[in-house]
Amino acid sequence: MDPTSLIIQAIVGAAGGNIAGLLNKARSYGPLINTVLGLLGGVGGGQALGGALSGLLGGNAMAGNVTASAVGGILIPLIAGFFKKPAA
Repeated sequence: MDPTSLIIQAIVGAAGGNIAGLLNKARSYGPLINTVLGLLGGVGGGQALGGALSGLLGGNAMAGNVTASAVGGILIPLIAGFFKKPAA
């Protein structure tokens, strides 16, 4: 667990959380909560799937790490949005 990888996962996940908020505006929790959810999803996704995706991407660990973090950062806010009532 390299600190640089964790920072990259957090940044990519936070960006993914904001993208998820833009994709699902009716059920978005707002920029701050989407950023936090994306950050958590990015770090979790990077830790859980980074190695597996790096193998699929030709052994490039950084590409697998960034891809897994982006997917986790986008999915967690989208999933959480299903539990919120849509804005009127």
